Amino acid sequence: MKILLHICCAPDATTAYKRLSVEHEVVGYFFNPNVQPLQEYEKRKKAVEILSKAWNFKVIYPPYEPEKWFKVVRGLENLPEGGMRCRACIAYRLRQTALEAKKLGFDSFTTSLTTSPHKDVNFINDIGEKIAKNVGLKYFTSIFRKKDGFLESVRYSKELNLYRQNYCGCIFSLRKEEKHDSVLR
Repeated sequence: MKILLHICCAPDATTAYKRLSVEHEVVGYFFNPNVQPLQEYEKRKKAVEILSKAWNFKVIYPPYEPEKWFKVVRGLENLPEGGMRCRACIAYRLRQTALEAKKLGFDSFTTSLTTSPHKDVNFINDIGEKIAKNVGLKYFTSIFRKKDGFLESVRYSKELNLYRQNYCGCIFSLRKEEKHDSVLR
Protein backbone atom coordinates (compact mmCIF):
# COMPACT_ATOMS: atom_id res chain seq x y z
CA MET A 1 0.00 0.00 0.00
CA LYS A 2 1.19 3.54 -0.79
CA ILE A 3 0.80 5.74 2.31
CA LEU A 4 1.23 9.50 2.69
CA LEU A 5 2.46 10.05 6.24
CA HIS A 6 1.64 13.40 7.78
CA ILE A 7 4.77 14.30 9.75
CA CYS A 8 4.27 16.62 12.70
CA CYS A 9 7.95 16.50 13.71
CA ALA A 10 11.03 14.37 13.10
CA PRO A 11 11.02 12.60 16.50
CA ASP A 12 7.42 11.40 16.10
CA ALA A 13 8.08 10.48 12.47
CA THR A 14 10.86 8.06 13.41
CA THR A 15 8.65 5.35 14.90
CA ALA A 16 5.82 5.94 12.44
CA TYR A 17 8.09 5.66 9.41
CA LYS A 18 10.03 2.65 10.72
CA ARG A 19 6.86 0.70 11.45
CA LEU A 20 4.99 1.62 8.27
CA SER A 21 7.90 1.13 5.88
CA VAL A 22 8.27 -2.55 6.79
CA GLU A 23 5.22 -3.40 4.66
CA HIS A 24 4.28 -0.21 2.79
CA GLU A 25 5.64 2.42 0.45
CA VAL A 26 5.75 5.56 2.60
CA VAL A 27 6.23 9.20 1.63
CA GLY A 28 6.33 11.91 4.27
CA TYR A 29 4.26 15.09 4.20
CA PHE A 30 5.52 17.89 6.45
CA PHE A 31 2.41 20.07 6.65
CA ASN A 32 2.52 22.21 9.79
CA PRO A 33 1.32 25.79 9.28
CA ASN A 34 0.48 25.74 12.99
CA VAL A 35 4.16 25.86 14.00
CA GLN A 36 5.38 29.29 15.06
CA PRO A 37 7.50 31.30 15.01
CA LEU A 38 9.09 30.79 11.60
CA GLN A 39 12.46 29.96 13.22
CA GLU A 40 10.79 27.07 15.08
CA TYR A 41 9.18 25.83 11.87
CA GLU A 42 12.59 25.90 10.17
CA LYS A 43 14.22 23.92 13.02
CA ARG A 44 11.54 21.23 12.77
CA LYS A 45 11.73 21.13 8.99
CA LYS A 46 15.54 20.79 9.13
CA ALA A 47 15.20 17.85 11.56
CA VAL A 48 12.80 16.13 9.13
CA GLU A 49 15.28 16.74 6.30
CA ILE A 50 18.04 15.12 8.39
CA LEU A 51 15.81 12.12 9.15
CA SER A 52 14.65 11.62 5.56
CA LYS A 53 18.23 11.81 4.29
CA ALA A 54 19.53 9.41 6.97
CA TRP A 55 16.79 6.87 6.28
CA ASN A 56 16.50 7.61 2.55
CA PHE A 57 12.82 8.43 2.14
CA LYS A 58 11.00 11.18 0.31
CA VAL A 59 9.22 14.01 2.10
CA ILE A 60 6.94 16.59 0.50
CA TYR A 61 7.21 20.12 1.93
CA PRO A 62 4.19 22.22 0.95
CA PRO A 63 4.42 26.01 1.36
CA TYR A 64 4.44 27.36 4.92
CA GLU A 65 1.20 29.38 5.16
CA PRO A 66 0.39 30.08 8.82
CA GLU A 67 -2.18 32.72 7.85
CA LYS A 68 -4.47 29.94 6.58
CA TRP A 69 -4.07 28.08 9.86
CA PHE A 70 -4.93 31.22 11.86
CA LYS A 71 -8.23 31.41 9.95
CA VAL A 72 -9.01 27.81 10.97
CA VAL A 73 -8.48 28.50 14.68
CA ARG A 74 -9.92 32.02 14.78
CA GLY A 75 -12.03 32.41 17.90
CA LEU A 76 -10.37 29.41 19.59
CA GLU A 77 -7.14 31.15 20.61
CA ASN A 78 -7.84 31.28 24.35
CA LEU A 79 -9.10 27.73 24.74
CA PRO A 80 -7.00 25.30 26.78
CA GLU A 81 -4.36 23.06 25.25
CA GLY A 82 -5.87 19.80 24.02
CA GLY A 83 -9.30 21.37 23.48
CA MET A 84 -11.24 22.55 20.44
CA ARG A 85 -8.38 24.63 19.00
CA CYS A 86 -6.14 21.55 18.93
CA ARG A 87 -8.91 19.45 17.42
CA ALA A 88 -9.51 22.04 14.69
CA CYS A 89 -5.76 22.18 14.03
CA ILE A 90 -5.38 18.41 13.76
CA ALA A 91 -8.47 18.08 11.56
CA TYR A 92 -7.16 20.81 9.24
CA ARG A 93 -3.75 19.18 8.88
CA LEU A 94 -5.20 15.71 8.32
CA ARG A 95 -7.68 17.01 5.76
CA GLN A 96 -4.91 18.73 3.79
CA THR A 97 -2.85 15.53 3.98
CA ALA A 98 -5.80 13.50 2.67
CA LEU A 99 -6.39 15.93 -0.19
CA GLU A 100 -2.70 15.78 -1.14
CA ALA A 101 -2.73 11.97 -0.93
CA LYS A 102 -5.78 11.83 -3.21
CA LYS A 103 -4.24 14.27 -5.68
CA LEU A 104 -0.98 12.28 -5.85
CA GLY A 105 -2.63 8.86 -6.17
CA PHE A 106 -1.86 7.39 -2.75
CA ASP A 107 -3.99 4.54 -1.40
CA SER A 108 -4.00 5.80 2.16
CA PHE A 109 -2.80 8.44 4.59
CA THR A 110 -1.97 8.58 8.29
CA THR A 111 -0.15 10.77 10.80
CA SER A 112 2.84 10.58 13.10
CA LEU A 113 0.84 12.46 15.75
CA THR A 114 -0.11 9.17 17.41
CA THR A 115 3.51 8.65 18.51
CA SER A 116 3.13 11.39 21.12
CA PRO A 117 1.84 10.51 24.59
CA HIS A 118 0.34 14.02 24.71
CA LYS A 119 -2.18 13.54 21.89
CA ASP A 120 -5.71 12.13 21.93
CA VAL A 121 -5.24 9.13 19.63
CA ASN A 122 -8.95 8.28 19.65
CA PHE A 123 -9.82 11.72 18.31
CA ILE A 124 -6.99 11.61 15.76
CA ASN A 125 -8.02 8.22 14.40
CA ASP A 126 -11.74 9.07 14.42
CA ILE A 127 -11.24 12.30 12.51
CA GLY A 128 -8.82 10.57 10.15
CA GLU A 129 -11.45 7.94 9.34
CA LYS A 130 -14.14 10.60 8.74
CA ILE A 131 -11.88 12.65 6.49
CA ALA A 132 -10.86 9.53 4.55
CA LYS A 133 -14.49 8.65 3.94
CA ASN A 134 -15.26 12.19 2.72
CA VAL A 135 -12.22 12.31 0.44
CA GLY A 136 -12.56 8.75 -0.87
CA LEU A 137 -9.36 7.28 0.57
CA LYS A 138 -8.34 4.88 3.30
CA TYR A 139 -7.00 6.11 6.62
CA PHE A 140 -4.32 3.94 8.19
CA THR A 141 -5.42 3.80 11.83
CA SER A 142 -2.45 3.84 14.16
CA ILE A 143 -1.28 4.26 17.70
CA PHE A 144 2.44 4.47 17.11
CA ARG A 145 3.18 5.14 20.79
CA LYS A 146 2.08 1.57 21.67
CA LYS A 147 4.71 -1.12 22.22
CA ASP A 148 7.22 1.49 23.46
CA GLY A 149 6.83 3.55 20.30
CA PHE A 150 7.42 6.82 22.08
CA LEU A 151 10.56 5.43 23.76
CA GLU A 152 11.74 4.23 20.34
CA SER A 153 11.27 7.75 18.99
CA VAL A 154 13.39 9.17 21.81
CA ARG A 155 16.14 6.61 21.12
CA TYR A 156 16.12 7.22 17.34
CA SER A 157 16.16 10.99 17.93
CA LYS A 158 19.23 10.70 20.15
CA GLU A 159 20.99 8.42 17.66
CA LEU A 160 20.38 10.86 14.81
CA ASN A 161 20.80 13.99 16.98
CA LEU A 162 17.35 15.26 15.92
CA TYR A 163 15.91 18.47 17.29
CA ARG A 164 13.26 17.74 19.94
CA GLN A 165 10.87 20.59 20.59
CA ASN A 166 9.40 21.43 24.00
CA TYR A 167 5.93 22.60 22.91
CA CYS A 168 3.29 21.42 20.49
CA GLY A 169 3.93 24.10 17.90
CA CYS A 170 1.45 26.94 17.81
CA ILE A 171 2.01 30.33 19.36
CA PHE A 172 -0.74 29.60 21.87
CA SER A 173 0.97 26.47 23.18
CA LEU A 174 4.26 28.39 23.25
CA ARG A 175 2.67 31.07 25.44
CA LYS A 176 1.45 28.33 27.79
CA GLU A 177 4.98 26.89 27.96
CA GLU A 178 6.47 30.36 28.58
CA LYS A 179 4.00 30.95 31.43
CA HIS A 180 4.90 27.55 32.89
CA ASP A 181 8.64 28.35 32.64
CA SER A 182 8.21 31.77 34.31
CA VAL A 183 6.44 30.13 37.26
CA LEU A 184 9.37 27.71 37.66
CA ARG A 185 11.99 30.50 37.68
